[in-house]
Amino acid sequence: MKTTEQHIDRLFNKALRQYALVEEGDHILIGLSGGKDSMALLQLLAKRAKVFRPRFTVEAAFIRMTNIPYQNDETYLSGFAQKNDVRLHIVETAFDESTDRRHTHCFLCSWMRRKALFDLANELGCNKIALGHNKDDLMQTALMNLVFVGRFETMQPKMQMDKWPMQIVRPLCLIREADVQAFATAQGYRRQVKNCPYEDASRRTDMKHLISQLQKMNPDFDRSIFRALRL
Repeated sequence: MKTTEQHIDRLFNKALRQYALVEEGDHILIGLSGGKDSMALLQLLAKRAKVFRPRFTVEAAFIRMTNIPYQNDETYLSGFAQKNDVRLHIVETAFDESTDRRHTHCFLCSWMRRKALFDLANELGCNKIALGHNKDDLMQTALMNLVFVGRFETMQPKMQMDKWPMQIVRPLCLIREADVQAFATAQGYRRQVKNCPYEDASRRTDMKHLISQLQKMNPDFDRSIFRALRL
């Protein structure tokens, strides 16, 4: 019987091969939020970087958002990165909601965090940024776009940025959220000190419940939607 770690390793390495997410000479910056997905991503990529080929290097970044009241134990995150032989950069940023009434605080927070990540990657000479989106995240995005935008598309496992000389890669794209959670529990990851107060008030939470219902109707729903998305 396969262990959780073996199951995760298999899907992780399958994604790397299937979508050519890691190549010889890559310099990858990992977005480390302190959540289970980004911590699993750092551990798995750090482990893979020690394999002979392809040769690539990884660093990580934690973006501290000063005006959103969630908390992470940055000492713990630094120790976690050090344990996996990954250099961690801590960058501080913020946003002013009064300057843009067209978008929600969640959008503005995400945008500023992403901008800080891009700026750091550019400064470090990284050619790729690795994000911890799992398979459920991709399915939720596809359904949100279908319901609210009228397009059936999602985040791609690998995407070339238009305005930045780098690519976004999502190595957890074939791994279900429940499997990441099981892996995190087995590894003993520490939870965030205080979660974002807005995280359960998003459309993504609604899509999570919808996917649960669709999965009851069809246990292979995740495979069906990926085929429809041609992923």
